[in-house]
Amino acid sequence: MFTGIVKGLAKVMQVIPKESYLRYSVELPGELLAGLEKGASVSIDGVCQTVVAIEEREVFFDAIGETLSRTTLDALAPGREVNIERAAKLGDEIGGHLLSGHIFGTAVLQKVEGNIYTFSHPHEWTRYLFPKGYVVIDGTSLTLVAVQKGTFTVHLIPETLQRTTLGNKAVGERVNLEFDALIQAAVETVERILYEQKNLR
Repeated sequence: MFTGIVKGLAKVMQVIPKESYLRYSVELPGELLAGLEKGASVSIDGVCQTVVAIEEREVFFDAIGETLSRTTLDALAPGREVNIERAAKLGDEIGGHLLSGHIFGTAVLQKVEGNIYTFSHPHEWTRYLFPKGYVVIDGTSLTLVAVQKGTFTVHLIPETLQRTTLGNKAVGERVNLEFDALIQAAVETVERILYEQKNLR
């Protein structure tokens, strides 16, 4: 599990296409490398990834086809920076929200006005989004300020702009999205019950 509080940035070092997956590596800052072991989970731009190898400060991960088709990891390139969060441990402070790192899909940065960012997404996802609720963008837990059909808006404080990659995003770029799992479960449960009741009539 993760919290949506990005702990640092890492630079992509290698991107190695394999027959059925993509192997890539990032260089972790020393404080994020301490105690990291093969098999551990790390959030890379919000995507839960498993450490497959460690060579000094270079940490390797494998992204399979399903992950590449659903996230922005398909666009990884050497030199690109990504948001990093180590998996939460028992006793850690939960400063954001409990997250799985399972990405729902991608949104596109539509407009930037100062610290106000608006993203577009498939219209059917709007049912999971509510003003004052939260959304996770590239692993960063953010409060929703406005929600319209097919778009949502968040305000980014200077600390978030400085500590994450969001401050460097350009209009038209894709980002990874994770929704509030409780809201998603509630919405889909209600929809299923209403559908079943309708079919019983």
